[in-house]
Amino acid sequence: MENGAVRAAASERGLPGFAIALAGLVALAVAMGIGRFAFTPVLPMMQEDAGVSVAAGGWLASANYLGYLFGALSAMWMRIRAERAIRGGLVAIGLATLGMGLADQFALWAVLRALAGVMSAWVFVFASASCLERLAPLRRPLLNGVVFGGVGAGIAAGGGLCVALMQAGASSSQAWIVLGVAALGLTAVAWPAFAARGEAPPRRVARTAHNAPRWDSESVRLVLCYGASGFSYIIPATFLPVMAKQIIRDPLVFGWSWPVFGAAALVSTLAAASLQGVIGDRRSWIAGHVIMALGIALPVLRPGIVSIMLAALLVGGTFMVITMAAMREARDAAGPHAIGLIAAMTAAFAAGQIAGPISVSVLVGVEGNFSGALLCACALLLISAYALSLSPRR
Repeated sequence: MENGAVRAAASERGLPGFAIALAGLVALAVAMGIGRFAFTPVLPMMQEDAGVSVAAGGWLASANYLGYLFGALSAMWMRIRAERAIRGGLVAIGLATLGMGLADQFALWAVLRALAGVMSAWVFVFASASCLERLAPLRRPLLNGVVFGGVGAGIAAGGGLCVALMQAGASSSQAWIVLGVAALGLTAVAWPAFAARGEAPPRRVARTAHNAPRWDSESVRLVLCYGASGFSYIIPATFLPVMAKQIIRDPLVFGWSWPVFGAAALVSTLAAASLQGVIGDRRSWIAGHVIMALGIALPVLRPGIVSIMLAALLVGGTFMVITMAAMREARDAAGPHAIGLIAAMTAAFAAGQIAGPISVSVLVGVEGNFSGALLCACALLLISAYALSLSPRR
């Protein structure tokens, strides 16, 4: 009887657990694979036919990340049903992506990328929270991994689609339009799973001191280290295809750096969910920083397409593992103050993502050399890994 109650609770409106997890995967694939990171594989195409420089690309990426920061913070306080935020956010991402293909002015591109960033944050926050809440009674961690695997799946699929479009000779405008149509099509797939639940009141975080982070040394450590990972991973996450294109101009070669990144994120997320109780969150986080630092340093130590592909594999295989481990560490460290600490860590991560592309715009110079920015990111990861090791694992 207890098992029947669990199944009923986790399968509301007749949806089995896997269907809920699959809807979450699709929602996060649109939010992150298209709303956030489709710009990465399209940027080399925009350089080719729209004359967008590396520095200008950095500013467009930062506009998206600034929007993501605003969206993550506003999601904490807004009075809106989760289902409405998810559906509205998915539709807005599709329309903003279509708009990138129809506009031809830099200022309008920046506005559209910022809007996509805001909506991506809404979908990520509300869809992940909604799916995890509905899956909790099943006690099957792998289904949680399926939900977060949507980030890697969206990156891999978006990157693969751009490789095909480049091979077909499509322009960057056409690529944006195709991606926008794909986002709206996937939205239609996930739409039924996020129907409004009439009995649920609008969710919001109460503005009380109870939700404010408790600023002890451990909280500061977690916030700074998570912000460091945001700064460091976003540099290769934004510019890997551009770096690969500097070496080999064949899109069938350089274009695959981004799908490899996404596939690694998907596989590592599922693997980490399966091994959650074996390795431990703090050790997973530290190992993620060290492995990511190695991946970021490889293109500097041994320039070449092989190093760039290995960087895509190592960075893509760690950034979502770090995210999951960091969120669980925040809950363990803060207890009743976890909401405030998670919000502060998310803000630090988003701020790092804004600073990363800007640092590239400043450091690459006219010759387009990424070595300085990559070494800076590598050093920051190693310092933060050491800082994490100083605190006893909880």
